[in-house]
Amino acid sequence: MGPAFMAIMLFGLSALFAATAGKRLRLMLVGRPTFLFDRIKDRIWTTIEFAFLQKRMPNYKWAGWAHRFIFGGFLILLFRTLILWGRGFDPTFNLFILGPGTFLGHAYEFIKDVTMFLVIGGSAVFLYLRVIKQEARMTKSAEAVLILVIILTMMSTDMAYDGAALALHQKHVMDVCAPDADVGLCDSVTTVVAHLGAKPLQASAVSFDPWLPGGSAFGVLLQDLPPLALVVIAHIGFWTHASLVMIFLNLLPLSKHFHVITAIPNVFLRDLDGPGRLAYAGGTETLMEKVEAAFEAAEEDKPAEQPVGIGRVDDFTWKAILDFYTCTECGRCSDHCPAHRTGKILSPKQLTIDLRDHFYERQEELIANDGSAPPTPAEEEDDDAEEPFQLIGDVIHPDVLWACTTCRACEEQCPVMISYVDKIVDMRRNLVLIKGEMPPELQGPFDGMETNGNPWNMSRMDRGAWSDGLDIPTMADKPDAEVLYWVGCAASYDDRAKKIARSVARLLQAADVDFALLGEEESCTGDPARRAGNEFLFATLAEANAEVLNGYKEQGGVKKIITACPHCFNTLANEYPDFGARFEVVHHSVYLDELVATGKLQPKESVEEKVVFHDSCYLGRYNEVYEQPRNVLRAIPGLQLLEAEGANRKKGLCCGAGGMQMFMEEQNKDRMSVRRSLQLVDTGAQTIASSCPFCTTMLTDGLKAQNKEDEIKQLDIAELLAVACGLEEKRPTELEVAAE
Repeated sequence: MGPAFMAIMLFGLSALFAATAGKRLRLMLVGRPTFLFDRIKDRIWTTIEFAFLQKRMPNYKWAGWAHRFIFGGFLILLFRTLILWGRGFDPTFNLFILGPGTFLGHAYEFIKDVTMFLVIGGSAVFLYLRVIKQEARMTKSAEAVLILVIILTMMSTDMAYDGAALALHQKHVMDVCAPDADVGLCDSVTTVVAHLGAKPLQASAVSFDPWLPGGSAFGVLLQDLPPLALVVIAHIGFWTHASLVMIFLNLLPLSKHFHVITAIPNVFLRDLDGPGRLAYAGGTETLMEKVEAAFEAAEEDKPAEQPVGIGRVDDFTWKAILDFYTCTECGRCSDHCPAHRTGKILSPKQLTIDLRDHFYERQEELIANDGSAPPTPAEEEDDDAEEPFQLIGDVIHPDVLWACTTCRACEEQCPVMISYVDKIVDMRRNLVLIKGEMPPELQGPFDGMETNGNPWNMSRMDRGAWSDGLDIPTMADKPDAEVLYWVGCAASYDDRAKKIARSVARLLQAADVDFALLGEEESCTGDPARRAGNEFLFATLAEANAEVLNGYKEQGGVKKIITACPHCFNTLANEYPDFGARFEVVHHSVYLDELVATGKLQPKESVEEKVVFHDSCYLGRYNEVYEQPRNVLRAIPGLQLLEAEGANRKKGLCCGAGGMQMFMEEQNKDRMSVRRSLQLVDTGAQTIASSCPFCTTMLTDGLKAQNKEDEIKQLDIAELLAVACGLEEKRPTELEVAAE
């Protein structure tokens, strides 16, 4: 089939790919080092689950299955490509074990043809989504359409090659290679059909072969063509497939389809620490040293050895750059981002694309400078430029970063495991700690956490006032108490959240739980500060709280920590171990579920209401707690649990409070809390249940915006359970009060 041409094609295009991909590799390696080669077994399983089985793809049914067909097809058809390349040197090549007449040969031919039909179907689906339907979440791209056309061409011409070869072998080879026939044509035909084995004993028409459905169907269609035309078709089919694979390979590093190469390693190298933990940046002393070193490096216009957050392109790790390479531009992240869905400037997809494109634009400079970001050409040409180039400002608008609620909806949907929250928080860290830039609304909460241990800056002396009359001991009074109820700032100071705290406390008392409070010794965990980029304030609070907790642990207390705030829960459980505070931390929904299951709490009073449950992001997407709060609600007699189908569990919309958004004004009038409450109201529920004091506040605001607060209640699961256990009276709505 042309050994010389095959060798030139394979060697030449391989060398071109090596040069292009090599530059991308060198560009990736300019990123800061990070070690991600531990827990190999876990990484292998994750890769099988998410990369090969593509667990997240069916979240969008048609696109998901279409992608599975195409991805699976390329894995199966890899053997076909190797066979064709081999036939370029030896026309009889069948990969040694897939010869004609063998069971393996028949089986592979059948699987191959069925796979090609599935790939054609999958490509057709994507063409429909991109060209006809023009799915909004997908980036409009002529290159993407071109790739789909290439795939369709490869599949159809490959089957045409099989069909032409089959027609020549069964119907024409005996006549063409008769003693008085054209020797040149005979040689051409013999070369084309060599892989099919011995010549047939007699010529026969091509019939449909279920073992070769695609090839035989083409054979039936083509068999009446003259032998020379069949030879031409066979060569076109053969060389189209054999060469397009290499052409496609060379297009990958230059396009979004680079993910074909990078997706599997990106999934393998994902952070396995869990989404609830941001990377440890050091204690207060270490952070202070880093900040001082960063200021000195900035004055000299060079990268800091240990940057504080991300302020320059050379502050990203090589894994972050691999994330940028791997973006498929499918838009699933932005499609589920609450900020993007409510018209904010943030689009996780566009954030990734903008950073990737910026790396590509400066590829030569970054590689030449060994990763150190040189001045942009504009700076070099204009010494009088008013402002030096800034990553945050010139590439990424600051409002993009401040719109994020850190809810992780984007990460939960990304099929190739790209992380977004860590990058956004890192860029916030640089803005806050190095540049001193932040939304003005945050200064007050920061001051409050620093001065009084809470973002409302209310007196520490009032922290335990919510428990007046409940006779709950403090850890200072009972240092060996086994269970610590970590109340959190909201339930300590917000009048609405205080009611939740009292319900939780009554339930713990009813179940005879040996628990105590920290009272004035409790401070904010620092979660709002950390997610807003104030890492130093977070470390200050974490170190102080860790000292208090460990002090009581040494006295035999604090065997378990219970909290009704998912943000406190996530921080205490996943991030405080970095500060030496290692405790069993349980969210109140999980603990209450256990108390009900073991009979320590017995809900007997009927609550005849339709209730829909709202999933907190930091409880669900961060910590996989979905069923326990629902179990608590299911255990309440008379209660009918509803679901916001398509907008619950992992697809639940954020209330809008996370990432310190609770203390900021939204960027436009389309509020996340309103959008979320509308979804829940549409279920027909009489009560919206939640398990987070911040969600309670936001959803209540959402109901008020719709003038629904008088007819629909917003309660924590603990409040509903307390009613069912006879510990509290049912709380009526304003309309019920008026009716009475």
